[in-house]
Amino acid sequence: MITFSERKNFDPALLVRLYDCAPWAKARTVNGITDMLTHTDLAISVWDGQQLIGFGRVLTDYVYRASIWDVIVDPEYQGQDIGTQIMEKILHHPSLARVEKFWLCTRDKQAFYEKLGFSANEQTGMVWDREKHVPPK
Repeated sequence: MITFSERKNFDPALLVRLYDCAPWAKARTVNGITDMLTHTDLAISVWDGQQLIGFGRVLTDYVYRASIWDVIVDPEYQGQDIGTQIMEKILHHPSLARVEKFWLCTRDKQAFYEKLGFSANEQTGMVWDREKHVPPK
């Protein structure tokens, strides 16, 4: 039976296994994920029994902006609307009801997010990458 949860106190190794399915998250570690979960404002996890099969998280000020990160579904469970349900739980979560704009970044899932009402017309994002600005030794 598939269930959804907002708890963040699960074994982060389960999320490492899930992240290993995505090229954008393969380098994540248990220690990093532990810290990430501590500082995440809202997390939605999806479970099939004891197996973590989906995840998404939010960073927010609860009024003006929220950014959605790390929406992922185990490849064996894709095509069952789990990603859509994660997004709907985020977008309609009572604690986020006042948020004016939700932002997210995606490299290849634009069509999925457009079906949920996201628009690519407001692309104003820029990135500063710490790894590219490491002072020489």
